[in-house]
Amino acid sequence: MSIPGNLLTTAMAVMPHTDADQAMTTALSMDVPFWPQLPNLNYYEDMYVQASEHFPGIILDMEERTLRFSLDKFVTEFEETMAHFEEPGYFDISETYSSVYHRFLSLDLSNRRAIRGQLEGPISFGMNVLDQNDRPILFDDTVRPFMLDVMAKRVNIQLAHLKELNAEAFMFVDEPGLQFVFSGLSGYSNMAAKDDMDYFFSQIERPRGIHLCGNPDWDFLLDMDLDILSLDVYSNGEVFAAYAKSIHRFLDRGGVLVWGIVPTNYEPFEEEKLDSMELRLNEIWEALKGKGIDREYLFSRSMLSPATCCLVNPDKEKTVDKAFKMIRDLSLRLREKYGLIGSA
Repeated sequence: MSIPGNLLTTAMAVMPHTDADQAMTTALSMDVPFWPQLPNLNYYEDMYVQASEHFPGIILDMEERTLRFSLDKFVTEFEETMAHFEEPGYFDISETYSSVYHRFLSLDLSNRRAIRGQLEGPISFGMNVLDQNDRPILFDDTVRPFMLDVMAKRVNIQLAHLKELNAEAFMFVDEPGLQFVFSGLSGYSNMAAKDDMDYFFSQIERPRGIHLCGNPDWDFLLDMDLDILSLDVYSNGEVFAAYAKSIHRFLDRGGVLVWGIVPTNYEPFEEEKLDSMELRLNEIWEALKGKGIDREYLFSRSMLSPATCCLVNPDKEKTVDKAFKMIRDLSLRLREKYGLIGSA
């Protein structure tokens, strides 16, 4: 298993920092570091914008900070994209769209246990980007299959570059939009989502997984062909623990869970301490133990992270930096307590 467990740390990539140096230092403080996405630094650093590069039909307005889609523009630009379709580098993130990503690729990360990249997933991208009729492009039966192919190429080329830095690199596909599939109001059924995601992941190299902060149907995600699943258990832990059978199957297939436990929003963070974070996790783990999931076995397939991303705190990046420190401290405490120091 190339993805580490034993309660090592990683985190979500979207960060509120406007200082790239500071953001990189914070990201590198994790056991499994990642390249930060900094939309407050530059709109190109927004996760949706980064996923849109070279996608035909995109209308990007840097001044208004909007991302739209035009079917007429798609038809015009489609041939140009297809001319490069077998060139993996065409689908990578350019330095214009993320100087931070390219800075990360310049580092020596060979001594890390693993490193991680990320890209916005096709469901969330397709829901968020609207066409000329204010309709999500996810609902366009012509555009959607092509979008799945392009997004898979984006994931693969990024993972290939990361593996050049560290052989144990892996990818998160960020899918905040997946929780809305199960609302009954999305107009996009869970069966359609399953078919599209199965097809999407069939094209993606391993190791790969999904991160989301919402509360979807956990059976849906735990039954997918993922190597890692990252979630917000600070908000959703009690609900997630109710899916013990699916969690057990996921772990038995070699899956790794990332327990997002420390809040990054200012008000809830101020109400928590290291002891309260440990207590919350132990309550979830005890519930799973009572349903037959051995704690040592679970730890071997678990990482820790902050609970969510946050761009709106009144103190900007300060609470987020504190949350990263707390997750490091919590990891150290738990690894010492359960004899995991020196393990990975």
